[in-house]
Amino acid sequence: MDFIRKKICLSVFLFFHVCFITADAALNVSTIPFSDGFSHLFGEGNILHATDDKSLQLHLNQRTGSGFKSSDLYTHGFFSAKIKLPSDYTAGIVVAFYTTNGDLFTKTHDELDFEFLGNIRGKAWRFQTNMYGNGSTSRGREERYYLWFDPSKEFHRYSILWTIKNIIFYIDDVPIREIVRNDAMGGDYPSKPMGLYATIWDASDWATSGGKYKTNYKYAPFIAEFTDLVLNGCAMDPLEQVVNNPSCDEKDDELQKADFSRITPRQRMAMKRFRSKYMYYSYCYDSLRYSVPPPECEIDHVEQQHFKETGRLKFNKHGHHRHAKRTRSQVLDARNHGNQDEE
Repeated sequence: MDFIRKKICLSVFLFFHVCFITADAALNVSTIPFSDGFSHLFGEGNILHATDDKSLQLHLNQRTGSGFKSSDLYTHGFFSAKIKLPSDYTAGIVVAFYTTNGDLFTKTHDELDFEFLGNIRGKAWRFQTNMYGNGSTSRGREERYYLWFDPSKEFHRYSILWTIKNIIFYIDDVPIREIVRNDAMGGDYPSKPMGLYATIWDASDWATSGGKYKTNYKYAPFIAEFTDLVLNGCAMDPLEQVVNNPSCDEKDDELQKADFSRITPRQRMAMKRFRSKYMYYSYCYDSLRYSVPPPECEIDHVEQQHFKETGRLKFNKHGHHRHAKRTRSQVLDARNHGNQDEE
């Protein structure tokens, strides 16, 4: 009987694990060579290209980090890459994959982020997603999560869908977050053309446990690898700075009809499992920061019971209660510096 029970438990574990990784058929996307759509952003000496022009490495050392960006801006689009993160001791390191127009709209910029936050050896990589619209950095909609795999062992695909109606963040083919536009959001929903960026940099002052653990260059160079890049959107001339372009309507329609714009029931289940198991901070449950949840939040009152008024879980993923209690001013100060980590 014990053998049968163990076999059943193993089967259940494998079923749910596989569901996280293979929520549906793999995303059907077309990749492009680096030189067809991207250029260097900074740290050119720390960017190493593969001979096939399909892959590259971003290095961080004591001199500088590095980054690249798309050559064009896009009015909506699907942006994606397979990424492998640095291994070993990665405290203080941030690898970012994001869209923004901050260079053109310095005070009213839009932004959609994947930010991977390194950690000390033996601790899982953490990451966050965020959304800014019209310069609303004080109203950032960040969520933080653990990954269900080691992102330094092999490549995984990270994708951002941005349409006139919704935003979806994907890992592989699993949607981990969806933001559905509504009128109440106003300018907080990104609406201006954005470019795609990828960077690696030293964020020792906040990235790991609020700056407790710094980047240790004994382990440098820290290497983030990118391959199978995707830029699927209506390209804009950056010099035009056009906010609304009727010529992109056809491309917008194409994006909204694509498979990756629709979350299937199976993907919806996988997303719900991911968020219930691996999300450890949600702005929607942060009542100290938002006494009234932002208009796109769909509050799940059962789920809400698992979060404190700070938006963090009452229990960490190992089931241990977090005893640390902070004042409202401490919480708000931590938010302003990107710190929701207490461990």
